[in-house]
Amino acid sequence: MRYILSLDQGTTSSRAILFDHEGRIAGVAQHEFRQIYPQSGWVEHDPMDILTSQMSSAVEVLTRAGAGPRDLAAIGITNQRETTIVWDRETGKPIANAIVWQDRRTADHCRQLAEEGLEDTVRAKTGLRLDPYFSATKVAWLLDHVDGARERARQGKLAFGTVDSWLIWNLTGGKRHVSDTTNASRTMLFNIREGRWDAELLDRLQIPASMMPEVVGSSQQIGEATALGLGSVPIAGIAGDQQAALFGQHCTRAGDSKNTYGTGCFLLENIGTEFLQSKHRLITTLAASTQQRLEYALEGSIFIGGAVVQWLRDNLRLVWNSSDIESLAMSVPDSGGVVFVPAFAGLGAPHWDPNASGLILGIHRGTTAGHIARAALESIAFQVADVFDAMQSETGHSMRELRVDGGAAANDLMMQFQADLLGLPVVRPAMMETTALGAAYLAGLACGFWSNTDELHAHRHEDTRFTPRVDPAAIAARRARWHNAVERSKGWNNL
Repeated sequence: MRYILSLDQGTTSSRAILFDHEGRIAGVAQHEFRQIYPQSGWVEHDPMDILTSQMSSAVEVLTRAGAGPRDLAAIGITNQRETTIVWDRETGKPIANAIVWQDRRTADHCRQLAEEGLEDTVRAKTGLRLDPYFSATKVAWLLDHVDGARERARQGKLAFGTVDSWLIWNLTGGKRHVSDTTNASRTMLFNIREGRWDAELLDRLQIPASMMPEVVGSSQQIGEATALGLGSVPIAGIAGDQQAALFGQHCTRAGDSKNTYGTGCFLLENIGTEFLQSKHRLITTLAASTQQRLEYALEGSIFIGGAVVQWLRDNLRLVWNSSDIESLAMSVPDSGGVVFVPAFAGLGAPHWDPNASGLILGIHRGTTAGHIARAALESIAFQVADVFDAMQSETGHSMRELRVDGGAAANDLMMQFQADLLGLPVVRPAMMETTALGAAYLAGLACGFWSNTDELHAHRHEDTRFTPRVDPAAIAARRARWHNAVERSKGWNNL
C-alpha cells in the first residue's frame, strides 16, 4: 500500500490528494462547485455538488496516478467547518441546500438567544461565541423553514451533519453517521469540557438529539469506503480544515501556532489538555489528536481572507486570475492611503460584529486598481495581526514565529507585510498543502502507515522565512489608521 488518499473538501472546491510515505504529493485533482447567494448575507451550497465534486476528484486523482484500492492504506478527510447539512435517513437526500459557515441569516436568532442569557452558557460549555457562524442556529433555521422538517426530525427521520458527516455517510453507503471531535466542537452544541452533545443546548435550540452524529476521534478507523469501488479501504482520519492544518504544521505541543490563509483566515494555537475560556474574544476549540483524549486550541476566525481576492476577480474584474493580484498590487509602491475592510460577512475575531459591512476608505482622484488591490492584500494581514495580538494577550506566550499555509500564503508581498506587522518571522513551509497533509497524517497514524509523530517531523521543510523590515513606528501608524476604518465598518447594517 503506497498511498494515503486525502479528501480535502473546501468552501469553493473539492480536492483529492495522494500522499506517499515521505509525505510527498503523488497526485492532485480538484473541482470547483457553485456558490449560491439567495439573499444578501446568505451563502449556500448544494450538498450534491459537494459530494459529486469530491467523488470526481477522488476518481480523477487515482486514475491519473494509475492507482487502485490496493494502493491505498487509508482515507483521511478534512473539510470546511460549520457548514450545515440536514438529510433524510431513508432516502439519503438533503432536505435543502447546505447553509455555509459564512452565512449570516441567523444573526437575529443569535441576538435573541443572547438577550435570553444563553451567551455565557455557550461560552462555558462549547468555548464558542453565540454567533451565526456556528452550526446550531443554522440547524434550527432549517427545521423551522423547510416544510415538515421539525416533525420529521422529532420522528427520528432526519440526520444532521457538517460536511465530514455528509461525505462519510455517502462513502459508507449510509452505514456510518459520525463526526469527529474537531468538527463537533464547531457546532455550538458540543460540550468540549465533557466530550458529548449537550442536552441543555439541544433543548434550547429545539434540536432533537436523534439528529446528531456519533462523535469519534480524529485518528481512528471508523468504517470502510464502499463508494468509488474502493472496497475495504478504511476511513481513518477526520478533522476540520483548520485543525487538520494545525496538525499538518506539526503544532502538536502547547504554544505551537499556525495561520491558514484560505477563503477565510484562521490563527490557531495549541494550548494542551486544559480548557481555557478566552477573555479576549477568541474561541476555544478542540484540536486534532492521535490519542483518545480532549486537546484544545485557541482560535481566531477571520471570515474574509483570500475571498477578498476572489471578490476583486469576480465582482470588480480587476484581475483575470487570482494569482495576478500580487503583480497588480506591486504596480504601486504602497496603498496610496486606501484602507479596505472586507467585512462582507460581518467581522469575526476579535470583533464579532455580524452587522459590520465592508468598506473602502481613502479613495481620491489618483487611486488606481493597484492601490485597491494592495489595500485588499493588506487587509488580510491587518486582520491576522489583530487576532495575533489578542492571542498573545490571552496566553502570555511570546511566539517566536508564525507558521503559515493556505493558498494566499504563496503571495510574497503579503507575507512580507505580515512579518512587518507582527514584528517576527513568518515561516512558509515547502509543503503548502498542510490541511490535506494533516488529514493524511491522522489517517496514516491510525492504520500504521506511519509509526508515530516523531517520524513525521522529518517531512517538514522550510521554504521561505520572511523577517520584519519596516520601522515599528511606521507600522503603528498604519495599524491605527486600519483600526479607525474597522470601527467605522461596525454596525453598518443596523443603520
